[in-house]
Amino acid sequence: MKPLNHFIEMKKNGEKISMLTAYDYPSAKQAEQAGIEIILVGDSLGMTVLGYDSTVGVTIDDMKHHACAARRGAKDTFIVVDMPFGTVGVDDKTDMQHAIELYRDTRANALKIEGAHITPLVRKCTQIGIPVVAHLGLTPQSFGITGYKLQATSKEAAEKLIKDAKLMEQSGAVMLVLEAIPSDLAAAITKSLSIPVIGIGAGSETDGQVLVYHDVLNYGVDQKPKFVKCYGDFSGGVDALKTYHEEVKTGVFPSLEFTYKKQIMDEIDT
Repeated sequence: MKPLNHFIEMKKNGEKISMLTAYDYPSAKQAEQAGIEIILVGDSLGMTVLGYDSTVGVTIDDMKHHACAARRGAKDTFIVVDMPFGTVGVDDKTDMQHAIELYRDTRANALKIEGAHITPLVRKCTQIGIPVVAHLGLTPQSFGITGYKLQATSKEAAEKLIKDAKLMEQSGAVMLVLEAIPSDLAAAITKSLSIPVIGIGAGSETDGQVLVYHDVLNYGVDQKPKFVKCYGDFSGGVDALKTYHEEVKTGVFPSLEFTYKKQIMDEIDT
């Protein structure tokens, strides 16, 4: 497993970092087999896997369940897990309890926390040895206020984002995710920080990129953002399931090829 300082060295050497959002054993296993360097167990599982309209309904128990499954599938990959909505910004004591619980129970390598308001929690987590990946720009847990759209499009908002990013690094964040911001702004922030910056919808000049497993493979996704590129197509699964349904209805499946055959009834006195 690559340690944190390895990603710092990758940034220094100009080597791009690959991150993939995956939520369970098979997807995490595939990510590790593909050589993906970081797996993010994101609270986007609320929409992608659980069918919610947003990330708001995702609980800490949901995150623990999926992060543990991902860890079983990718034992040798650096795993980051999201702190879900409602577990941050309650009060200092409760926030820390949630952070400790999620980090301890999932065996993740780091926690990801959204928003510029969480610098006190970043500091406290760092003090007790919990690595934190900060997330700025479009933060889905705040979609009710910000909406799902490009962020930091004004001079004032861009200047604030630069300030927030530097503050995250100063507070002890080990990595930063920038989502849905202008590419030139993302490039400037990336150059100004010593910690790795991972982009999603933030252009090509960040230190690495993250996309969601289901988006990359077109798996059960109805709408994809502009920044998503598909590298495979699992949408044909419906046709395969229709064929299975038809073969069951007509008795074609299971044929002898898929049947355990033994003349056991000849040995039973009926």
